[in-house]
Amino acid sequence: MAGEPANIGQLPVKRVFTTGEAAAICGVSLQTIIRLFDAGKIAGYRVPASRFRRIPYEGLVRFMKEYGVPLDRLVTGKRKVLVVDDDLAIIEMLVELLERDGRFEVRTAMTGFDAGLRTKEFAPDVIVLDYMLPDINGNAVCRSIRGDPTLRHVKVIIVSGVVSPEEVERLMECGADDFFQKPFSIEQLVDRIMDLACEPSA
Repeated sequence: MAGEPANIGQLPVKRVFTTGEAAAICGVSLQTIIRLFDAGKIAGYRVPASRFRRIPYEGLVRFMKEYGVPLDRLVTGKRKVLVVDDDLAIIEMLVELLERDGRFEVRTAMTGFDAGLRTKEFAPDVIVLDYMLPDINGNAVCRSIRGDPTLRHVKVIIVSGVVSPEEVERLMECGADDFFQKPFSIEQLVDRIMDLACEPSA
């Protein structure tokens, strides 16, 4: 359709966005998007029997045009990945490989606290999360993400060197989407990131 962003890189355009995703795309706070939604400035709907809000593609485009938000923010052709690890060498390796791949926009964090801030700001599609961080473990991070309705779209891949099968099971129960044992195959990790990033939001 004329005037709408091209489907760069042949990746599918999302048809429905969470308020968190819309906030990240428009470069405003989550509270601003919610306020505009509730005031009828952004067309959307509430998920039945819940307080979750959803914004269809057409409604978001209309809002962006009206308020002068560049439409190229809507579709970049890249999936957003947040890499969280306290090992700088691992962070640098993953960032280099993911950016070289060309399909990903990457941000990083080295603590659970920073990961929380980056997740809110960046609204990643996938978080690659080291299980043991200096200030928190993977279970707590997963519970925090799954407890926030605005982050329901975020997928979590846990990576760790030493974790028992029982602990992996607990991670899945807490909301992790997959687990990779260190050392892992970079190719397999990248493929899994892409698979999860392309899954529709719940």
